Amino acid sequence: QVQVVESGGGLVQPGGSLRLSCAASGFILSINSMGWYRQAPGKQRELVAAITSIGITYYADSVKGRFTISRDRGENTVDLQMNSLKPEDTAVYYCNANLRTTNGRLSDYWGRGTQVTVSS
Repeated sequence: QVQVVESGGGLVQPGGSLRLSCAASGFILSINSMGWYRQAPGKQRELVAAITSIGITYYADSVKGRFTISRDRGENTVDLQMNSLKPEDTAVYYCNANLRTTNGRLSDYWGRGTQVTVSS
């Protein structure tokens, strides 16, 4: 069994900051990458940021320069620091972990999501 749990969402004013955290636990052999996706009402889920096992990062154009993803490999955690937040960043944010379990299976695991609302 693998669990992926997010924390840190909430309500923030435009221009403010939030930090999301995600932890993967369970029968994990290795993690290829971890990332954050978001889904706004009426829209498809989109990749926001991701980081690989060797530290290569990816950011959606809409968040470049404002969001920073970081990972603690020893703890199987990933954080997303979100600065200069805009109303269009409002969405449910989901953590994803692409990992191999101790039985050798490679799969994607998802958290349940955390709400981020940017509003005055």
